[in-house]
Amino acid sequence: MSNKEYNFSPVIAGTMKWGLWGKRFSTKEYEELIHLFTEQGISSFDHADIYGDYTTEEEFGAVLKKTPALRNKIQLITKCGIQKISEQRPQHQIKSYNTSAKHIIGSVEQSLKNFGTDYIDWLLLHRPDYLMNAEEVAAAFTELKEKGMVLHIGVSNFLPSQMALLHRYFPIGANQVRCSVFHRHAFEDGTLDYCQQEKIIPMAWSPLNGGKVSEGDDHEAARRVYAITSILGETYKVSRDIILLKWLQMHPTKIKPVIGTTNKERIHSLAQLNDFTLTGEEWYMIWRAGTGTEVA
Repeated sequence: MSNKEYNFSPVIAGTMKWGLWGKRFSTKEYEELIHLFTEQGISSFDHADIYGDYTTEEEFGAVLKKTPALRNKIQLITKCGIQKISEQRPQHQIKSYNTSAKHIIGSVEQSLKNFGTDYIDWLLLHRPDYLMNAEEVAAAFTELKEKGMVLHIGVSNFLPSQMALLHRYFPIGANQVRCSVFHRHAFEDGTLDYCQQEKIIPMAWSPLNGGKVSEGDDHEAARRVYAITSILGETYKVSRDIILLKWLQMHPTKIKPVIGTTNKERIHSLAQLNDFTLTGEEWYMIWRAGTGTEVA
């Protein structure tokens, strides 16, 4: 299955800090933000069961329950597999991973209830589980797909060998990993190579390094990246953030950045990603800024 058969927006809206872990938005503010993103052509929303101590899915779902027609205009991505200590989950004694079939299916059932929907577009395993039984996970995934509860399956933070193990038993379609000019492991450890080989879509979390790219930053890499993206931003009449997001999108796998911003101006500016492309040399200028050295 090729990437274009999957229904994703080029940029994904990350909801981790919309609720208890960040902005603590009201239902009205959730609704306004969802509409703002969709108006900019950003229709994919990234969740995890644990976000907001297991409350953000339900808060987002309140909007979908209020406006049911909105559900068909967006794609819901959610993750499971981390068991977090929380008042919402008093049975959890320590933070741990659980990819048993019972836990996966139970998590999806709860997410469906939270969102007020009968299907999830994308389910991702949140972290590699050292006790993961790939055959058992594949059986759970098969059941979820056959019942129409989940349309597509992927993983998050998986290394190439971990993807290959699961992919042997079930065709995974995405891997969400930390990826930016400051965190280049996916480029170098085979993750993006494997994604390209198997037509797996990479999503990049923290694509802008948490927004920490400033002229006065204490880290030399940040200052170098600030300098080159400022120059390129002037060339293309866009912000440094847009330059860095385009840098990711230029990879042959068409990396999907997961952005955490809720700033209206920055959301509106995302439309500029369609207005230009970087040259190969410009791409490597940014790479050099991140590493501090020329390529070999």
